[in-house]
Amino acid sequence: MKTSSRSSANGGGEENPAAQLSAPPEKSPHGMPTRTRLLFYFAAWLIVLLPFLFWWNTWFGRRLSDQQITQYLADDKRPRHIQHALVQIGERIGRHDAAAARWYPQLVRLASHPVEEVRNTDAWLMGQDTGGAGFHEALLRMLQDPSPMVQGNAALSLVRFGDGSGREQIVALLHPAHIFAPNAGRVLDTARVGTAIRQGGIVAKLQLAGAAWANSPNDESTAEIRSPIGGRVHSISAPTGASVPAGAEIATVDPGDEQVWEALRALYLIGRAEDLPAIRPYERESRDLPDRVRQQALLADQAIRSRASAPE
Repeated sequence: MKTSSRSSANGGGEENPAAQLSAPPEKSPHGMPTRTRLLFYFAAWLIVLLPFLFWWNTWFGRRLSDQQITQYLADDKRPRHIQHALVQIGERIGRHDAAAARWYPQLVRLASHPVEEVRNTDAWLMGQDTGGAGFHEALLRMLQDPSPMVQGNAALSLVRFGDGSGREQIVALLHPAHIFAPNAGRVLDTARVGTAIRQGGIVAKLQLAGAAWANSPNDESTAEIRSPIGGRVHSISAPTGASVPAGAEIATVDPGDEQVWEALRALYLIGRAEDLPAIRPYERESRDLPDRVRQQALLADQAIRSRASAPE
């Protein structure tokens, strides 16, 4: 009887309640608790999903409906939405979609938008259709824009209208950008010479100082000095640790290859003899200069000299 009872308790079909309460959590075949495994998979899914959602919401290639384009153009709180809509309109113009003209009044309005990137994209876009009502006049006004890049894009677009009013702004696209300290201070850090930099990229960090700077370090603040153009850092005039006065040159940035190429294409059509000194540095063979840029410089030089020597 005792043997039978012991056998029933330990090896029979009845389960021990105490053993059931102390049983470990259910584990997956890999030895990880199921709940932990699910949390791990969820976290991994978020790691993949969140960057995708960010990319999806900022990628200008994502197709927008007509209604979305109209909404995005009016979304002044989200400049990237406006840029997205402008790029989509540009694609429609490129396909000769006459329906794109419904948004042309908005393009003229955006020529005075407070965000530089919006004006820059807008100036490029208005050059895609020389029949756009108000485009020519808006581009002429944009030659006086505070941003040299907006001025340059407006000038390039005007060439499509057969208008060389922005020739000086186009020549300026071939010159390096000289970057100056906005205030007196001490250089905390700089980009390296030869580093590629995008428009708006940080060239240097400056520790600014007010009138009480020397006596009160707590009055110090930091400013980021950014490049007005995309290109490559040509030189650094103020090394890290140097103290500089307001207006001192910090760095120079050479213009990017695409900017130079577009400027040379325009000068092929409207350039004058006085523009040749700005063009000729790009005619030299260089390991850092793409061959198509050099060839375009040679073509622009030849076209300008032909026009200069042609009888009136």
